Amino acid sequence: MDSAPKSSRSWHCDVNSSMFKKKPNIKALAPLRSSDRRRIADQIIADYGVEVQSREPTHQPKAGQETATIGVGATRNALLPDNSQSARFTTTAGKDLKQVSGTLYVGKHAGQPQRVLWIKLEDKILPTVYTLWMNPGLVPLLHTPDVVLQKLRGGADLMTPGLARGPPFARKATKGSVVAIASLEKPNIPMVVGVCEIDVASLQQVRGAKGHAVRGEHWDGDEIWAWSQGGSGGGSAPDDLEGWDTNHDGSGLAERTNDFTLEDSDDAQNEGGVAIPYLAAKSSQDKGQNEFVEGEDAEPFERIDEGEKDLSTKEIDDIFWHALLYGLHHHRNITRSDPHHGLNFPLNQSALISNLVLPFLPITTPTQAATLNIKKTSWKNAKKFIKAFDKARLLKSKDRDGGECVVLDIDFEDPAIVNFIPYKLPKKETAGAESGGGGGGKTITADISPSDSSIGQKLSKIELYKPKEQLAPVFAASKANHHALYLPTELRPIINEYIDSEKLVSDTNKRLVNLDPILANTVFDGSTPLDREVLAKGSVPRDALIDRILKTCSPYHIILRNDETRDSVKAKAGHAPKITIVLETRSGNKTVTKLSGVEVFYIPPQALADELQKTCASSTSVGQLAGSSPKKPVMEVMVQGPQKDAMIKALEKRGVNRQWVDVHDKTKGKKK
Repeated sequence: MDSAPKSSRSWHCDVNSSMFKKKPNIKALAPLRSSDRRRIADQIIADYGVEVQSREPTHQPKAGQETATIGVGATRNALLPDNSQSARFTTTAGKDLKQVSGTLYVGKHAGQPQRVLWIKLEDKILPTVYTLWMNPGLVPLLHTPDVVLQKLRGGADLMTPGLARGPPFARKATKGSVVAIASLEKPNIPMVVGVCEIDVASLQQVRGAKGHAVRGEHWDGDEIWAWSQGGSGGGSAPDDLEGWDTNHDGSGLAERTNDFTLEDSDDAQNEGGVAIPYLAAKSSQDKGQNEFVEGEDAEPFERIDEGEKDLSTKEIDDIFWHALLYGLHHHRNITRSDPHHGLNFPLNQSALISNLVLPFLPITTPTQAATLNIKKTSWKNAKKFIKAFDKARLLKSKDRDGGECVVLDIDFEDPAIVNFIPYKLPKKETAGAESGGGGGGKTITADISPSDSSIGQKLSKIELYKPKEQLAPVFAASKANHHALYLPTELRPIINEYIDSEKLVSDTNKRLVNLDPILANTVFDGSTPLDREVLAKGSVPRDALIDRILKTCSPYHIILRNDETRDSVKAKAGHAPKITIVLETRSGNKTVTKLSGVEVFYIPPQALADELQKTCASSTSVGQLAGSSPKKPVMEVMVQGPQKDAMIKALEKRGVNRQWVDVHDKTKGKKK
C-alpha cells in the first residue's frame, strides 16, 4: 500500500478561497412543501445511488400499495426529514472571489437540533457533515493525515500526495463525484465534504504525484457547520460512527432505514384536503415522473430554485373563487346555531375580501403574496368579484350611492358551500394581498378573528456595538475579543483599562486623556473641526473619547421577546428599527392612517388590522408597503380616519414602547 507520509509539507494541500470560510448571506427560511421535499429527496437518492431497501410495513398496506413505498419513505426521512425548510444564499468563492448563489436545506433529525443538511449549488446537491454523520456510507470516504486535515478545515484543497490508505481507493471516487474526507486518527468520522478533481479511484500511486485531488466545499468548522436557528454554534463531531466502511460505497443508508418507524406520511391523503383544480391538472400531466414511488405524481406547488411560474389570470380567478367558498364554508361550520353564521349584514366589499377571502388564500411565499391580488383577476376589483357570486346565486348584493357594493345575504345552504372540501393552508401567517376594494362599515363578525400571539407579549430592545479592526490593541489590553458585540456599559471599562495600562491620564487634569498614536489615528481622523481641535491639543475628555469610540463602532440590535435572552437571539446589523405611523389626506378631506414596520416586533399585520377594524369601526386594508422588496415585503396597515391613538394603544398591548414609534402627521404638514 502506497500511503502518503505523515508530514505537513505544502504539497499535501493547496490554499483555496472556500465559499463558506466567511459567513454567507442567507435569506429567511421558508417551509419546504411536502411535494418539494419528496422531489428533492428522490433526486438525492438517484444522484448518490442510494439503495432503497423494502421492509415489512407496520400496518396492512392499502390495495395496490407496495411495501417498497414504505422503504422509500423511510429513506427520504433519513436524508431530508419531514418539516424541512429552505433558504437562498449568496457568497463568494475562488481566488477571484466570484459571486455564487444556491439553496440551503435545513432540517432536524430525531433528538438533534436544527442544522443545515444539504447545500445546492447549480445542479449538484452536497451533503453537510451533519448528514454524513447521520447517514454512513452515503458517499465514498477518503483519508488523509490529521495534520493535512486541519489545513483542509481551513479552506484548502486536498492535493494528490495527501491521499492516504490507498491505492486502491473507493471505487466511486471518480472525477466530479462528491466524497467525504476523514483523518487517519479517526478514520470513520467524515470531517470534510469535497468534489473529486481527478479520477481518484483509478490512481495507481500517490507518492510523487502532483495536482489537486479533491476540491473542498464544506467542512466541520466552517460557517455552514456553525449555523443554527438560535445562534448557538455548530455541533461537535461524534467520537465514533458505525457504518463508515472504507471498502463500502453506499448501501449503508438503505440498511439504516429499517430502524425508522415513521412512515411516508407525505401523500395527499395524509395531508388532508384536496388540490386546487389548476394544481391537480398540473400533477396529472406529469404522472410517472417519480420512478421511486408508486402512485406519487404530486407536482410541487412551487419549484424551489427554479423560479416560480407566473400564474395565468384563470388560475388566479380559480384561487380567489375557492378562497371565498372556503371562507363561507368555514363560517357556516363554526357558527351553525346563528342563522347569519356570525356575519353582520349588510356586508361591505372591503370587509368581505379582508375576512372571507384573504385569510383563505394558499399563500406560502412573498412572491405568491404579490401575485394573488384581486387586481390581477379577470374581475379587477372587489365589486365585480361579488357580482360574479351574485350571478351564480350564491349571494345577494346591492350597489349603494357612491358605487360601493354591499352583500345583503348569503345562501349558506348552496351545495357549492355545503360540500366544499377545504384545502391545506400554511400554518405560519403570510402577508396577504390587497383587496382592491374600498368603503367602510361596521365589523364583519362578533367574535370570530384569527388568534394573535403578539397580544400580551413582552418586548425589549438591546443596542450593541462591534468595534472595528483598528481598535484591536485597545481590547487586547483587557484581553477582550474585538470581534464580539458589546453594550455601551461593557465598552467603558475596556476603554478605561486601556487608558490606565498605557498611562494616558493627564497629569494636570484627571478627566483628560492624552492621545497616543492608536487613538489619534483610529478615533480622531481629522474629518471634523472637533477632530482637528482635539489633535492639536493632544488630549480629550474621557467621556468624549468613549462617546467617539462608540460612534466609530458598527451598530447592531436585538429585539427580545418574552423570555428570550441576549445569547439566544442573533443580533442584526444596524440600529433598531421603529414603527412608522403616517396620517395623510386623500380625496380632498378624507384622512387615512397608515402603519408599517410591525413584523420585526413579532406582530402579524393582518391580525392587527382586524382588531383596528373593530376598535375604530372603520374600514381597514393590508398591502405591501411601496418600495419594499417583493422577496421580503414590509406590509402596511391602512385605517380610514385619524386613528393614531388607537394604533398606539393596540401596539402597547403587544409590548411596543411608545418611544419606538415615529408619527408623521402630513395633514398638518409637520411631524409630531
